[in-house]
Parts: sequence; structure tokens; C-alpha cells
Amino acid sequence: MKLFKMSYQPRLKTEYKDRVTQKLSEEFGYKSIMQVPKLEKIVLSRGVGQAVADKKLVDHAVEELTMITGQKALATLSKKDVATFKLRKGMPIGAKVTLRGDKMYEFFDRLVTAALPRVRDFQGVKADGFDGRGNYNLGIQEQIIFPEIDIDKVHKIAGMDITFVTSANTDKEAKSLLNELGMPFKKN
Repeated sequence: MKLFKMSYQPRLKTEYKDRVTQKLSEEFGYKSIMQVPKLEKIVLSRGVGQAVADKKLVDHAVEELTMITGQKALATLSKKDVATFKLRKGMPIGAKVTLRGDKMYEFFDRLVTAALPRVRDFQGVKADGFDGRGNYNLGIQEQIIFPEIDIDKVHKIAGMDITFVTSANTDKEAKSLLNELGMPFKKN
């Protein structure tokens, strides 16, 4: 009996290859398909300021990020001592996870189609989160917008930062890329 592997590709990845590359090539006049900017990685990070007093808060943050992304999150450690915050070098003070490949496209798709529409009074994300090098930062105030989070098991409502790292050279190219992938930017 011969077993063959099913090749699964996320919907957004297929759409990027088929439609988005073509559209961006026409818009910016790229000569090669390799010049078209692409989404390289998505980084979710969450600082837990109260972790100085209660170490379990970092564990909860790691657990929630792992549930949201489907990939194991890591605890981040402080880089230096800060006496005013009673912080020592090497103490866990946050959590982060870096998504690449298929998991990145899956997360982006779920963020745009399921999570962001659950934000109260949602009118779109602000378009001023670009850093000048083609990367976009988005802040989320409540982790409960993600369907994976069970609201009854939430210890504390907290936000997180989501960074979209692209291979674009300019913010205009990066905005076009994210817009074509379905990021709901606010209309000016």
C-alpha cells in the first residue's frame, strides 16, 4: 500500500502567490517576482509588569500566547536591573512568539477574519504603525478577542503587540502588501 502526503497550503499563502504578487508587480513596476515584498514573520509579544511580584503571571501569558498562535511561546527575561521596579537582571517579565511560514499565514488569516472584527466599535486598524523600513506594529488591548481564549479562564485582561515584518523597502510598499492580504486599515 502506497501512502502519499497531502500537501496543505494556507488560503492566504495561495492568495499571495496567485493574486497579491501580480497586483503589487503592476502597482510598483517590479521586473522580477523576487522583488515583490513578502511577509517574513509575525512576532507577538506581551509584557507582564506585575510579574515582579507574581511569577505565575508570566506562565499565564505564555500559555495564552501558545493557545492563540498554536506555537509554543517563550518567556522573555529582563536585560538589566531596575531598582525602582524591584527588577533584577534575568527575571521573567513577558512572553513572545515568532511565527513564520504556514503558521504565520494561518495566524494572519484568523486575526483578520475572526479576531479583529470582535473588537468593540471596530472601524479598522490605524495606518500609522509603520516604522520607516516596511514593518508594521499593531497593539491589541484585550486578548479575549481571539476565539481560542476561554473568557472564564482568563486571569487578567491584558493586551499585546503584534509586529508584521515584511521584506518591503518602504512603508508604502508594506502598506500595499498588508492591504492586499486583507489588513483592514482605517479609511482616512
